[in-house]
Amino acid sequence: MSLKEQFGKDVLITGWGHSKFGKLADETLESLIVQVATDAINTAGVEPGRIDEIYVGQFNSGMMPLAFPSSLALQVSPELANVPSTRVENACASGSAAFQQGAKSLLAGTAKTVLVIGAEKMTHAGAGVVGAALLGADYDMAGKPSTTGFTGLFAEVAKHYEKRYGPVSDVLGTIAAKNHRNGVDNPYAQLRKDLGEEFCQTVSDKNPMVADPLRRTDCSPVSDGAAAVVLSVAPTGGATAPVRLAGFGQANDFFPTDRRDPTAFAATRASWQRAMAMAGVELEDLDFAEVHDCFTIAELLMYEAIGLTEPGQGARAVKEGWVFRDGKLPINVSGGLKAKGHPVGATGVSQHVITAMQLTGTAGDMQLASPRRAAVQNMGGVGIANYVSILEAV
Repeated sequence: MSLKEQFGKDVLITGWGHSKFGKLADETLESLIVQVATDAINTAGVEPGRIDEIYVGQFNSGMMPLAFPSSLALQVSPELANVPSTRVENACASGSAAFQQGAKSLLAGTAKTVLVIGAEKMTHAGAGVVGAALLGADYDMAGKPSTTGFTGLFAEVAKHYEKRYGPVSDVLGTIAAKNHRNGVDNPYAQLRKDLGEEFCQTVSDKNPMVADPLRRTDCSPVSDGAAAVVLSVAPTGGATAPVRLAGFGQANDFFPTDRRDPTAFAATRASWQRAMAMAGVELEDLDFAEVHDCFTIAELLMYEAIGLTEPGQGARAVKEGWVFRDGKLPINVSGGLKAKGHPVGATGVSQHVITAMQLTGTAGDMQLASPRRAAVQNMGGVGIANYVSILEAV
């Protein structure tokens, strides 16, 4: 049973906008929000005055002095005066959290048209500021000094995985190389260079070890960027066909590290199962997926959490080519966070935009052959806040 069958109404993505990701020194948080919101409204073919609510996903956590960005979207048009706008924060899943809040407003009947924005400015802040901000999303390390930051946390996950299942360094290098190769075709991506497997698998001066066993190529970059979507209960006559939200799921895990299995990502699995159940689909019904590869070990664990392989067998999905562009379930054709970039609050919305482009045949050089259904998976913290959307062509 799909979302529409359960709730008696559609949730459609009817328009979208996406900035380039990277070090955008000439852009401000405001200019990025205005740019993508304007594009989303225009491509949806709606007047700004038809927007009933706005949700803005942003993490910030001290990376910017301005900690109250919810009304910045009103700069798009005087017609947005007095439209309710709310900032949504759930660490690196802030964008998808905002997306789900917008969807729930439509399902609740409090809105018919919602603007959802994800945005982040990070590159202006020093490495120490960014590192401390991101560590604020970890129960055990928040407020504590660290030389490796969030990379160190996922490095510990990788060490636990290797202790339990065996070495994965080369597999992680292959995942990095896959996503860098995919990122070449993404005009929004921060890193558009095919680095090759050998480079990504090898520690060198240009690819140093950041936190053993994670090399620089195993880590997503610090980024600026924004993305936006318009959600509607009916087609709006926009520039492209709409995309339907068929199901969604959310799950949170316990915050303290000692209350979680470090390699199970149990709440990720729960959010995936809830979204798939709502959509009434199975894994084989999906044509591709965009998943949260903040670090390559995270993508490897996603293969297992979504049921593509059994626990400890994620490497099989790489070695047998399942997750490549021509595989049975292409993963991160956009380049993922690894190559596209990871402006924290923007990531979840960006994943929805890229997926909508694929499903409407407007993804340009990234385009897959006629995909009809896909999944978006976004998480905050080390598997703490988890969101999944199932999207399908109309």
